[in-house]
Amino acid sequence: MHQQNLEKFDSEVYVAIEKEKQRQETGLEMIPSENFVSPAVLEALGSVATNKYSEGYPGKRYYGGCEYIDEVETLVIERAKQLFGAEHVNVQPLSGAPANIAVYFALLQPGDTVLGMDLAHGGHLTHGHPVTYMAKLFNFIRYGTGADGLINYDELRATALAHKPKIILVGYSAYSRIIDWQKIKDIADEVGAVTMADIAHIAGLIAGGAMANPVPIFDIVTTTTHKTLRGPRGGMIMCKEKFAKAIDKSVFPGFQGGPHENNIAAKAVAFKEALEPEFKEYAKQILVNAKTLEEELKKRDYKICFGQTDNHLLLLDLTNKNISGQEAQAALDKAGITVNKNMVPNDPRSPMDPSGIRLGTPALTTRGMKENEMRQIAGWIDEAIINWQDETRLAEIKNQVIDLTKKFPLYQ
Repeated sequence: MHQQNLEKFDSEVYVAIEKEKQRQETGLEMIPSENFVSPAVLEALGSVATNKYSEGYPGKRYYGGCEYIDEVETLVIERAKQLFGAEHVNVQPLSGAPANIAVYFALLQPGDTVLGMDLAHGGHLTHGHPVTYMAKLFNFIRYGTGADGLINYDELRATALAHKPKIILVGYSAYSRIIDWQKIKDIADEVGAVTMADIAHIAGLIAGGAMANPVPIFDIVTTTTHKTLRGPRGGMIMCKEKFAKAIDKSVFPGFQGGPHENNIAAKAVAFKEALEPEFKEYAKQILVNAKTLEEELKKRDYKICFGQTDNHLLLLDLTNKNISGQEAQAALDKAGITVNKNMVPNDPRSPMDPSGIRLGTPALTTRGMKENEMRQIAGWIDEAIINWQDETRLAEIKNQVIDLTKKFPLYQ
């Protein structure tokens, strides 16, 4: 086969990718949903598995020539079961949102009720936000957090009793506290609801034993395979055996066509990495780093939404700093620190110019950074926000950031 070098064949794409590589190398990636995969994961993702169509499931394909693809997909399923204690696993969802949607179509009829967490209180778009198409098909009732920043389980129970949802959904994209899985299960059992957890953000922390695992307790658990799990961008559904047939049929042929087997191969590699003892230390360090960051920012009078962090992320309300989330994000970008603007609970501002920023520690921890680096980074974040209109000071911080990243190289 004629091999073509990307640099020579398509210099425009090559240059753009090289610039992105440089951005990742020289900056501090603090968006909590982002991470850095290993060279082995990248190798599997760019493998010849991308060439193969394989509609169906291992042993039951609609195409010939799938015997080796079946080996890979079977392997990743077994590794996922080992990591999470799942009865059944479907690794074909292309990402977290398709995984959630496939569950809805597997279990619900149009108009059925789902009780899910409000996006403004840390939930996710696919948990029933009105802008999504799913909200036009199903009746989403949303719960939030109380004045103390915690999920009010008594209120959640009262809402469930009043609306009798078919599914009670928990999980988050910006909530920084622990969820009591058993308490949710007890409420669901009381009202006859199916339990569904979206652990996209904390799957790696669960796999590493640093956070409690809902898989043995809940009926259905969805996740992405990137974020803290440190795999390729993709999705996965784990469920009790009694839901297996409906879930598999919903993913294919109900919602998707041919699976991306190169992505599934990369998931297999990432799951093997997550089974290694080192991954447990990694998961623990993510939490230690997040707590250190919280302590340092509190010293500098930053308001931590939900009171504190119990996981990998922090949601900061910047109202008392007289700066918007958008302005803070832009200033931190100039300082070489990547975060994302984010709504805070009961935010009076708009989603494109909210009051908060969301930041996390998974990618920094992957690079090997620990408590001392978190203290230093907290100081830079504060300086950048205080001096958000001072281009010279932001450039100085960026140079300091570059010096730090040289000590923690990527892909070298």
